[in-house]
Amino acid sequence: MALCAVLACAACGRQAPEVSAVVPEAIDHAAAGEAARPAAGALPMVLPDAPPPWVPLTVELQADEVRGALRKAAAALAEGRLYHEADDAIPLYLAVLALQPDNREATRGLRKARAQLLASARGLLEQPEDQRRALADAAERMAVAVYLAPEGKPELELQQRVQVARRLLALNRAGEDALRKGRFDEEGGALAAFTEVLALDPGNSRARQGVAAVESGLLRAAEEAAALADFDAALRLLDRAAKIRDDAPTVADARLRIEAMRMAQLAALRDGGLRDLTSPKGLKDAREKLERALRIARPGDEAVAVLRQRIELAAHYGSFRPGQVFTDALLDGGRGPQMIVVPHGGFQMGATNGEPGAVDAERPQHYVRFERGFAMSITEVTVAEFGRFVAAANARPRAVRRGHSVVYDERSGNFIRRSGVDWRSGYNGARATPDDPVMHVSVRDAEAYAAWLSEQTGRYYRLPSEAEFEYALRAGSTGRYPWGNAGVPPEGSGNFTGGEDVSPSGRHWKNAFVGYGDGYWGAAPVGRFRANAWGLHDMAGNLSEWVADCWHASYRRAPADGAAWYNPGCRQRVVRGGNWANAPEQTRAAWRLSQDSDMTSARIGFRLVRGI
Repeated sequence: MALCAVLACAACGRQAPEVSAVVPEAIDHAAAGEAARPAAGALPMVLPDAPPPWVPLTVELQADEVRGALRKAAAALAEGRLYHEADDAIPLYLAVLALQPDNREATRGLRKARAQLLASARGLLEQPEDQRRALADAAERMAVAVYLAPEGKPELELQQRVQVARRLLALNRAGEDALRKGRFDEEGGALAAFTEVLALDPGNSRARQGVAAVESGLLRAAEEAAALADFDAALRLLDRAAKIRDDAPTVADARLRIEAMRMAQLAALRDGGLRDLTSPKGLKDAREKLERALRIARPGDEAVAVLRQRIELAAHYGSFRPGQVFTDALLDGGRGPQMIVVPHGGFQMGATNGEPGAVDAERPQHYVRFERGFAMSITEVTVAEFGRFVAAANARPRAVRRGHSVVYDERSGNFIRRSGVDWRSGYNGARATPDDPVMHVSVRDAEAYAAWLSEQTGRYYRLPSEAEFEYALRAGSTGRYPWGNAGVPPEGSGNFTGGEDVSPSGRHWKNAFVGYGDGYWGAAPVGRFRANAWGLHDMAGNLSEWVADCWHASYRRAPADGAAWYNPGCRQRVVRGGNWANAPEQTRAAWRLSQDSDMTSARIGFRLVRGI
């Protein structure tokens, strides 16, 4: 008679429900495992209450068909056909045992089938980890094996291995997907998935490769950020990468590469900024490059310091630098007066309220700032330099036209007017030497020389403003005198009225610096005394000098930018700086004097300023 073979588990004695003999479509349990990842740690063992869906359980056998079924089962077993079809080994053996529970041949055959299931599942687990189909097949085989022996230790252990393998596969695939999306070490990102794999399987090569890929991704992202000049982001990415593996050489190498990128970008910005500065209107572009360089540079970076310095020089000095000495070529083949670049900056101009010897014309003290440097004659203009102008321009200076000037008279010890004295004369009316400072010139003669020099050189020469003169005279000092507050000048500092000076006839000054002597009675040739801190000679002595300003009785409403305070048509002009015959009070840094613009004297000369 035909029997409905209901499979039973010999080990536990449970009866399984009857199911259709038609093999259903295979279920992708590996994918199902990815969708529902179990928590980390040991995996729970789930024993089936029903036969796996791949096993066709209904096999119709009659008692006289047992021998034939056993032969078919043996043949299927030998061919490795275990459970997919109704005439495969396991369904047939189960059907025989359902009729004859003590059938030894069926029992041995089923035992061999179980062994084959375990062996094939182990073989599938040994295949490469990316063989998703192999893992699904192993899970299917273990489901059948556990159904046959729910409490079998090898079956349960192997099923645990399969479940772990499925978990590892799902985690590795999730990590790889996160890598593709650029989610590296964030919460729930690739590193978390691979780390969980390695916690379950420390030797898992796929997860190790994944961790290395996370590190590589962070390093690649760091270099991409550096290429976009975002070095802060690059360093943050490097720090994240460094946490993955302690002392990783790849991270150290990446730091060196990124630092090299920083240096290359800074060098390019520096060089580009320096090229910009060669253009007349390139200062703005150079400053933009400096701002970009400052955003990526480390403190104290040399390239940034060079560019900043050059921009500052260009902004304040054009193509010059402070302290630079130069001369301009003249059209006649000669050279103009030697100039030096005065640094830009600011100072308090005038006398303080309590300064001894000061007068109201020297107040109120006020702050003046020069945003741009300027070039000033290192010495007073000499007789030779002024003579070149007179000859070239056929000029007739004021003393020549008038026929006289004011000189020192040795017999009386006074200053007197003497005929026949002009720009070629010295302090006493005698012939001056070529390197003597030119004197006996009016302010208009000085301005005419500056205009001629401008034509000859193509540069703008002019008289200094009163503020420029005092600024250059002080050269950064703030005392009563150009050299400070001491009542006696330092030795060799200038040609002043010294108590040790003696005239040709043996006269001494009645009001002089006690104990000081410079060896000259009258003006000395230019540059014979020590220069001040900014390289300028004879600013405080030798000759007083014309400046561009008109006379104002005080500094109220005086310009704060150092420009000349000039009123068109004014006759009273300003003289600054002490001279060889001034009283000590007139050698103070703030001293100023009003003089008629036609005045010529043995005590007044001039020097020039040139724009840069």
